[in-house]
Amino acid sequence: MDVILLERISRLGQLGETVKVKDGYARNYLLPQGKALRANEANKKKFEGQRADLEARNAERKSEAENIGGGLDGKSFVIVRSAGETGQLYGSVSTRDIADLLTAEGFNVNRNQVELNHPIKTVGLINVAIALHPEVEVTVTLNIARSTEEAERQERGETLTTAEAIYGEDINENARPDTFFDPNAEEFEG
Repeated sequence: MDVILLERISRLGQLGETVKVKDGYARNYLLPQGKALRANEANKKKFEGQRADLEARNAERKSEAENIGGGLDGKSFVIVRSAGETGQLYGSVSTRDIADLLTAEGFNVNRNQVELNHPIKTVGLINVAIALHPEVEVTVTLNIARSTEEAERQERGETLTTAEAIYGEDINENARPDTFFDPNAEEFEG
């Protein structure tokens, strides 16, 4: 199906372009969301009449996104989650979690704007792209850790995915049986 784009859509085209898309994509996403019109003569005339208004609205949204992006780009956020000693999370961090965190920090971000191909399931520093507008994309760093102390250690460059890294090199010394039991004690008979 041929459609006229009413806004820039990444990997598809610019505002005002006529592009060919699959029928289902047009019917289920582009047309209901108001992102495109069917490419027929009546809609082409309608679009040309509204072109200046659409371009002005697009420029306004872009400037708003740039204002938000200026304060957000390059920032780092800490997310504390439960995880095992190997760094595997008990659960995951999804786009909704990231959007909620950014909104709580004062940035108006929708979960659809978070570019995450799959949920985050390990501790560590992860860069995530945020598409505030089709032409404005910023990157934030998520510091996912078991505690705020571990987040600070990860920030300094430590990798906390082994028991030795988490608890220190003396972990094996502390796990000796003689530290828990007195070998000279008499047996308990009861």
